Order: sequence, then C-alpha cells, then structure tokens
Amino acid sequence: MKIEQIYTGCLAEAAYYIESNGEVAIVDPLREVAPYIEKAKANNANVKYVLETHFHADFVSGHLDLAKKTGATIVYGPTAEPNFEAHVAKDGEELKVGNITIKVLHTPGHTMESSTFLLIDENGNDHALFTGDTLFIGDVGRPDLAVKTDLSREDLAGHLFDSLRDKIMPLGNDVLVYPGHGAGSACGKNMSKETFDTLGNQKLFNYALKADLSKEDFIKQVTDGLVEPPQYFPKNAVMNKMGYASIDEVLKNGILPLEPIQFQDVVNRNEALILDTRPSKDFLKSHIPGSLWIGIDDNFAPWAGALIPDLTQPIVFVADQGREEEVVTRLARVGYDNTLGFLEGGIEAWNKADFDTNSIHSIGANDFVGLYDTEVLNVLDVRKASEYYSQHVEGVVNFPLDFIHKNLGQLDSNKKYYIHCQGGYRSVIAASILKANGFKNLVNVEGGFKEIQKSCVKVTEYKEPETML
Repeated sequence: MKIEQIYTGCLAEAAYYIESNGEVAIVDPLREVAPYIEKAKANNANVKYVLETHFHADFVSGHLDLAKKTGATIVYGPTAEPNFEAHVAKDGEELKVGNITIKVLHTPGHTMESSTFLLIDENGNDHALFTGDTLFIGDVGRPDLAVKTDLSREDLAGHLFDSLRDKIMPLGNDVLVYPGHGAGSACGKNMSKETFDTLGNQKLFNYALKADLSKEDFIKQVTDGLVEPPQYFPKNAVMNKMGYASIDEVLKNGILPLEPIQFQDVVNRNEALILDTRPSKDFLKSHIPGSLWIGIDDNFAPWAGALIPDLTQPIVFVADQGREEEVVTRLARVGYDNTLGFLEGGIEAWNKADFDTNSIHSIGANDFVGLYDTEVLNVLDVRKASEYYSQHVEGVVNFPLDFIHKNLGQLDSNKKYYIHCQGGYRSVIAASILKANGFKNLVNVEGGFKEIQKSCVKVTEYKEPETML
C-alpha cells in the first residue's frame, strides 16, 4: 500500500495518490492530470477511481480529464448531482482498490454532498481518513460555500457538527487525518501549517472536536468572523459540478506566442486583459499601460481569482521566458480558460516595437518612514482587515486588496498615495490596479509593514490577530 500527499503551496491544496496491488485511487486531483497518470504508469499501476470529496470552490479539479484519459470512475458521496457520468456512492459503501478498501462516509456540513473517504488496510484496520474540507488540521471547513442551497450557514454548521460527532470522532485515535487544505487556504479560518495528523491529536487540539463543545457554541465559533468569500469560489464550484474544457485545449490556446503588434491587436479585438506576471521590480520599472500585475512567484492563482471578476475574460500575458505554460496552467486551476497568448520577446520586444510603457515609483521602507515623520502622507495599508487591526502604522488607512474594485470610489485619483502591504507583493498588485484606473501619483513601499516596523515609526499596540477571512 502506498499513500502520497501531493501538496500545492500556491493553493494550499492537497491531492492524494493511493495505490495497492496495481490499482490507484486519486483524491481531489488538480486541473493538470499528467503527473498522476505518469506516477501510476511508473509504478505499473492503473487509475481505478477519482474520489471527489465535494464540489470544490477554490480550484477546478481534474476529475473529468483524469477519468477520460484513464478510464477511471469518478466517485462522489450521497446527494451529489454532477452534470456528467459519475458514481454517486451510498453512505457506508465500500470500494476495492487492490488489497485495500475505501469506505465512503457522508459528512455534510461544509457542503451537503461533502464526504470523507476512510482507507481500510489489507488487514482490515482503519488506517487513514481523507477529509477534504470537512476536517482540517486545527480547523473545519467554512459552512458558506455550498452551491445553490436554501440552507443558511448556521444550518450547514449544524450538519457539520453532527457529521464530525457521528462519523469521524468515533474512529480510532491512531487513524491518520489527510485534509484537503493547509494554512493559507480561504476554505477555513485557523488551519495549521501541518498537512496531516492523527485523529487522536486533533481530538485534543482542534477546537471543533472538543468533547464538551455544545452544538450551539460550535455553530457560533465556525460562523464567527466569516467575510464574503473570494468572488471566484461559487464559479469554480459550478464548473466542478457542471463540467469544463479539457486542460489540453486550454494550454493549446493559451501558449501562443504573439509579436507586439499581434499582441496589441488581440487586446483591441477581444477587449483582453493584459496580465503581467514578471518579478515586481521589472513591472515597476516598465510595463504595458493598463496591465494588471500579479507575480507568478507568490499566491498567483488565488489573487487572480479574487481580482479578475469574469472567468471568461480574455487574457493575454507577459511572462519571463520559459514560464508561459506555468502561467496558463495556474490560471486554469482557478477557472480562467480564455487565455489567448503571451508577448513573445517580453517587454524588450515591446520597447523595440516603439510601443508606450508606464512605470510606478517605488521607495524603501526607511525612505518612507523619513517622509512619514516629516510630511502628511496619504497611506493605504492594503492588508486584510484582521492584519491591520492586529497592528498598523498610526494614522494610515486600511484599504484591503480583496475589495479594491468595490472601494475604488472612496479614493481621489488626483491625490498622491503611498501603498504598503505586509511584505511587498500585494502593494504592487494594488498599485497596478490603481494605475490602470487613472491614478497617476502612486508610490509603492518596498518590503511593506514587515520592514516599516523595524524603524522607529509609531505603530499601534499589537493585538492577537482575529480569525477572519
């Protein structure tokens, strides 16, 4: 028996490869399925099942392509109604994978079709539980991401409480818990950086599994501090339920080199968004007017999902040479399938073609502090509200990047704004959005609050961060 966790840091997502005696089950695969197929082939094994814990909201799963390419059966738990061929298992139904058994446990709450998969080893012992978004390490899934339900988040939280106590907590303490996400995912509030644990430890340290926790208190704790989920979440859930284009087709259309004049023509004809994925220093120095910057070397896909409102938006992009497929793949992971090509030769080719460029001024934290101590500045702290209220520079305004499009009207495009985040990534995204919307006098603060607070600038008293999403 072999169990391998395949963790993707950008999405804080875990897929699983389970193999026994030449047969394989994949749990919650990512959009690009070649790695799973190649792994099975290298082990002389065949993919028999694609196990989906629920209709995911934060990424587009690879279940359809994986099933089509391997002949595997897609499996959901009870009440799921997928718009494609799949096996909707009964609660307690057992699936054979080589010499092991996988038992389907219906655990509604995060969503109503949510299910967990209990792996029973060759000796008949409960070995591991693949919990999806029902149970995380240190947390549980938020109960407000279900697709089209008449139930309130409090109703769903109540179902989740019952699922945990009726289906999961009775299992043995030595059962391994393999969740669908870790710290950094927006699918929970207080996830650990650890990506697996024993159920016994979780009974001791996970607030949601405390034996003396009442249902009423559980519902309150699970629903407190929830804010509106990223706008792409319900759209991804619908894609996972209804179906989507093959990743092969998306890559074919997206990895298309465009010379500068072709690039400009595609933008004009399709009203395409220009997405710049290069390092921030390169973007700040020189970029195509109107570009949105989201750097590929950080939380690229989640921020693309949060900030590009339409999944069908035509996109062309600028990337460092050799990273074009990575950009298209990571966009597709969160449902952006309408990528139409990239700028061949990059910004250097754009300059040689004598097209216009823009830049954004950037200063170090020490220079910012020197100005802040002597002048009245308009400063935007674009971190999450929970980060801001935990500690911030005295007198600055919180303007969370998550809701920047909704709140743009609160700013004056004639004013000069200094922008910072925690480490310098989100501030450049915010600056690119403001620049594209006609704000001409912007200053990015390099290193963000992390560097600013090393100086003697006045900051508020530190408070333990609230659990907010």
